[in-house]
Amino acid sequence: MESLKTKLFIISGPSGVGKGTLLNSFLEQHRDNVRLSISFTTRKPREGEIDGVNYFFTNEENFKIAIKNNEFLEWAKYSDNYYGTKEAYVYKKLSEGYNLILEIDTQGAFQVKKKIKNASLIFIMPPSIDELEKRLRGRNTETEDAIKRRMDFVKGEIENSKNFDYVIINDNINKALNELTSIFNKNIEE
Repeated sequence: MESLKTKLFIISGPSGVGKGTLLNSFLEQHRDNVRLSISFTTRKPREGEIDGVNYFFTNEENFKIAIKNNEFLEWAKYSDNYYGTKEAYVYKKLSEGYNLILEIDTQGAFQVKKKIKNASLIFIMPPSIDELEKRLRGRNTETEDAIKRRMDFVKGEIENSKNFDYVIINDNINKALNELTSIFNKNIEE
C-alpha cells in the first residue's frame, strides 16, 4: 500500500451530519480519480439500495466466515447488523489508480489507520448537537429509540475526533466542500 501512488481517505462523523451530501458533491467533482469504498453489511437493503452499489449485502454466516479469515480492514456490529470494509476491495481500487474514500465510524477509522499508516482521517462535525438532532428527526426514517441511541453514540464520536488529522464543521455545504477539496489536494500532492 505504501508504494501505491493513490491515497486512502477515511471520512467519519455522526449520522445526520451531512456526510452523504458532502461526499456526493465531492465525488461529482473528482469522478476521474476518486471512488467511494463499498462496505459489506448483513442488514437488509433499504428501498432503492442496490447490491454492489450502496453496499455488498450478505448474510451473517458469510460475514462471520470473512471475520474468521481476517478479510476485513475494519468491521463492527450496530443494531444487530454487521458492517465492514474488505481489505482486498480497498487494495484493488487503490491499485486500479483511484484514490479511495471510506465512510466509516471513528472506531473503524482507527482500525484502518493501524493497518494503513498513510491514510488521512477526516471528521465531519455538526454545527451543533441540537442541529444534528434536528436533521436526524427531519429524515423521518428512524424510531425515537434509534434517534436516542444515535445521539448517545454521537458524544463518543465527537470525543474521538480529537485523534483525527482534520476536522471539518459542516455548517455550510460549500464551505465544507472547499475544505474537503483542499485537504484532498494537499494529501495527493505529498
